[in-house]
Amino acid sequence: MASISDLMIEHPEMTSFAQLEKLVVDVAKSGEIHLYFDLKPEYPDTPPGWQTLLELTFYRAELQRAPE
Repeated sequence: MASISDLMIEHPEMTSFAQLEKLVVDVAKSGEIHLYFDLKPEYPDTPPGWQTLLELTFYRAELQRAPE
């Protein structure tokens, strides 16, 4: 399971929500099947409804993952 806080800690170079979205895509495509929303990303561009956006981003990327 990937958590938002772990992703942010492991990638301190991220400075925007857009970068976090790209990382979520990479995580989903790598085979991760759960994303845990344990922390609100406090980036200046974090939009309202950020959880829904990340959930949809993760789900869409997961669907695009090549079958094993």
